[in-house]
Amino acid sequence: MYGLMFLTYKTANKPVGILSAFAFTGFLGYILGPILNAYLSAGMGDVIGMALGGTALVFFCCSAYVLTTRKDMSFLGGMLMAGIVVVLIGMVANIFLQLSALHLAISAVFILISSGAILYETSNIIHGGETNYIRATVSLYVSLV
Repeated sequence: MYGLMFLTYKTANKPVGILSAFAFTGFLGYILGPILNAYLSAGMGDVIGMALGGTALVFFCCSAYVLTTRKDMSFLGGMLMAGIVVVLIGMVANIFLQLSALHLAISAVFILISSGAILYETSNIIHGGETNYIRATVSLYVSLV
């Protein structure tokens, strides 16, 4: 997976870059397939539908906010990185502590970080921070996944 991500960013300015972007996103879908299948076989397809609907709603609302206000969200970069570090520390701590409240808090913070990443990446695309369409597409896709 990391090799494909590296390949995508390395070939972003070449015609083969679109193929590497397809390979990267396709591989992420390939990894996600068995997880979705496990939920479907357990009769929990409604969970997948709610997750899809919620993700689409958050993505469209965040993107619409940035597109309509034209606000520069580049200030979020440092906070997002700090939030990711805090979540990773919390995840490692919860491996040993096994606290359901901490698990819920980590999930909630991760949703906020993902929403902030969508705001940040969309703003970066709009304000010209990312001019390569392959890199812009992959970075926004990774924010969703």
